[in-house]
Amino acid sequence: MKATKFYTIFMLMLLFLVSCQQKETEFRTNSQDYDQFLASEPVKTTSKYFDLWDNKIKSDSLQLLSLGNVAGEYNRFFSGTGNIQYLKDAEKSLKKAVEIAAIGKAGYLRALARNYISQHRFREALDLAEKARKFGSGVKETQSLLFDLHMELGNYDLANQYLDSIQNMSDFGYLIRVAKWNDHKGDLDTAINFMEKALAKAESSKNKGLQLWSYTNLADFYGHALRIEESYNLYLRALNIDPQNAYAKKGIAWIVYSHERNGTEALRILDSIMQKNQSPEYYLLKAEIADFMGNDMLRVQALDDYYKIVGNNPQYGDMYNAYNVDFLLEMDVEQKAYKLAQEEVNNRPTPESYGWLAYSLLHLGENKKALELIEKHVMGATFEPAILHQAAEIYKANGKMEKVRELKQELMEAAYELGPIKEAQIASL
Repeated sequence: MKATKFYTIFMLMLLFLVSCQQKETEFRTNSQDYDQFLASEPVKTTSKYFDLWDNKIKSDSLQLLSLGNVAGEYNRFFSGTGNIQYLKDAEKSLKKAVEIAAIGKAGYLRALARNYISQHRFREALDLAEKARKFGSGVKETQSLLFDLHMELGNYDLANQYLDSIQNMSDFGYLIRVAKWNDHKGDLDTAINFMEKALAKAESSKNKGLQLWSYTNLADFYGHALRIEESYNLYLRALNIDPQNAYAKKGIAWIVYSHERNGTEALRILDSIMQKNQSPEYYLLKAEIADFMGNDMLRVQALDDYYKIVGNNPQYGDMYNAYNVDFLLEMDVEQKAYKLAQEEVNNRPTPESYGWLAYSLLHLGENKKALELIEKHVMGATFEPAILHQAAEIYKANGKMEKVRELKQELMEAAYELGPIKEAQIASL
């Protein structure tokens, strides 16, 4: 792997030179569009509902409502700050609500299940969803939750059955899930079509939360389809609703980095996010951009910061397993990466998890075992470019160059989604 370092750097330089010769008419971002949002105030982490939250809350409806509001506030704080403690605090209030609720227990079970999904505690979440279903209330909401869970667990046939059970072309929840289903199948055009319908529903409802979610998710889809300007404009629309939205700012940073090859400006945007939001994945993106810029000191510092946050805090649990496998392989800790990849397969047996397990085996020199895994669990089961890139490397290590050529052509079409570093690696396959 290290022997290709020089060639990778050469390919990055070549790609940079090509990017410098792009036509002047190609879309470019304008920092004046988003600078005002980079200076936005941090998320406020106080709420009137917290005064009502203590361990002596009883089971009357008003106090239960307060528990739900408290959980909602903690979820908002987690989204805004990236502080895992807020997600755990939301869990605590929802568990209390489940414990004391005399009515409406199914709703609190679903809310707690969604909290567990955020923590990647998928099997525990599935148990809660099944309990909620037994109450017989909120049937559509429970079936929607079960679709989401079985997608996360790789039970795609079951997920499709639950999707069929909630079919309603006028329902926002159904539209976003059928979009996700088509994206999973690799039909991006159909996924975009359904997301556009969902966005229209969100806008007609005047619901700011649904609009924000729709703008950022459709922006992602547009980016994958290389509709970069449309993606950029949707991120800006999201920021006009929520100037603190870190996800939209990250989306703009990715456009600046991957599309424009402007690492300095991408880092400026990213640093503005990280002043207010400490989500660990931002450190990994910072490390990648630093690598692209040839700033090894910054890259090492960002990786060290990531490890200090995730490695020293058990509250993250399984949330960053896939990231950690990649990190450990980058640090040449192959055996530990392999064991963690095994844990992730047990926790979440998706094609993506098997892809990481196979990639760990490749780094251990187990080329044939890696090939067996991807052919059994990955190929034809996922269209995720990062995982297919791993598959291409495994095919190459096994001398199957025809498969490498097939995947290489597909992967080069996903170069924007993968970013300049991986694009150079793909070019060298």
